[in-house]
Amino acid sequence: MGRILTTSTETIAGFDVVQILGLVRGNTVRTRHIGRDIMASFKTLVGGEIEGYTDLMSEAREEALNRMLEEAERRGADAVISIRFETSNIMESAAELLVYGTAVKVSPK
Repeated sequence: MGRILTTSTETIAGFDVVQILGLVRGNTVRTRHIGRDIMASFKTLVGGEIEGYTDLMSEAREEALNRMLEEAERRGADAVISIRFETSNIMESAAELLVYGTAVKVSPK
């Protein structure tokens, strides 16, 4: 995958947007693991971060982001602006992580 600039803002310092290529997105659906659920149950007794779930969500974010960037690259984008992440429950033990943004062509100022 080539180097595609990414930002949550509508602009990129030092660049002008010269063409809007459209919405790009990536998603993944993940389920919880029974082993993580057992460890999480113990953690609720003593408090603190549930690292298994933190790792699961980090992996899901990276996978969704990579899928979005692959789509942007297929469209010939130099950058993706206005990136947003959303999460929604699909069922009791599964969640979707969605990332989307606007694929654009940019030119240095």
